[in-house]
Parts: sequence; C-alpha cells; structure tokens
Amino acid sequence: MNASCTVRLVISAAPGADRHPGLDLANSRLSMPGDQIVDLLATPGDAARWLVDRGLAPVGSVLHEVCAGRLRALREQIRDLFAAAVHAAEPPAEALAAINSAITRVPTAAPLRWDPARGLFRATPHPTDQVVDHALGVLAADVADLLTSADAARLTACDSRPCMRYLLRSGRRHWCSVRCGDRARAARAYARRGTPA
Repeated sequence: MNASCTVRLVISAAPGADRHPGLDLANSRLSMPGDQIVDLLATPGDAARWLVDRGLAPVGSVLHEVCAGRLRALREQIRDLFAAAVHAAEPPAEALAAINSAITRVPTAAPLRWDPARGLFRATPHPTDQVVDHALGVLAADVADLLTSADAARLTACDSRPCMRYLLRSGRRHWCSVRCGDRARAARAYARRGTPA
C-alpha cells in the first residue's frame, strides 16, 4: 500500500522572536542538519500560513506569489539591517528604504463603515494587497522598534555554523537553540582535540 504523509517541521523560535515578529521573519529561512536550507515562506501557501500563525493575516488568507515574494524580499532587507547592527556597521540604504516604505504604506486608522445590522463600525477591507501591506508594515515597524530599543544591544547572530538565525542574547548564551549550542560545543571540543593526521 502506498501512503503519503505530510511532514511538518517543528522549529522553536530563537530567543526574542516571541516578542519581535520582525526577528521571527528574519529567521524564517534557516539551516537544518545536513546543510539543508528550509524556507518557511517558500510558497504562497507557506507565506500565508506563516502570517496567519502569527496573527498578521486573517484565517483563510490566500496569497499569490507576488505577495509571498514581497514578504521574502522584506525578510532579506531585515537580515541586511540585522547584520549591519550586529557588526556595528552602517546599514544599507536599500534596506532602510525598504523598511521605511513598508512602514508608511499602512494606514494608521480604519475607515468608518455602516451596516444596518451592526450600525457604525470601523473595519479595513482586506483584499490580498492590503493584508500583505498591513503585515509588512507591522513587521517593519517592529524591526525599527527593535533596532532603536535597548534590545538592539542584545541582537546577535547565532554562534553555531552554519546556522543563519538571529536572536536576542540572554546572559552568555549566543545560540538560537539547544541544537545549535550542542553543535558549537562539539565543534570546539573537536578543534581542541585536533584533527587526526
């Protein structure tokens, strides 16, 4: 009998990603054992699920490739900003422009609407582009808040290669997960023993 199954990766969030969805977005492309790269936004369906799971889009949202591409592009700009921040370098102008563009595309107030059954209410219509604009704006604003807050000094890249995630350092911890910490300690122990001739 030929059965198919869907395997869903369970990936723990890096420290700080629970409070900063922009950090979580930056880490949505990651390295897995065996040098496999996993992109949690690889398809429009994946991107929609990622947004819905984080409360950034209504349940049932459907994205098209152009929208998923906008989300992936913002992720790369955020990663460029984080890399500059971690290395105390000047941030790339293109990354700053992308963040500022996403922030300013979101209306700050929902329009007033009338419904005979409900009366007056405020609600923003959510066609796909408005859903994505809203999500990108929230993510970009979070990144701006993170990079200008006290937490910015705690932002670091995971110290375990080939991991590509960012985290908010807590104490001496410089790894995004137990797996990466174990991998880094094993690599250091192997290096101390030296390589066999």
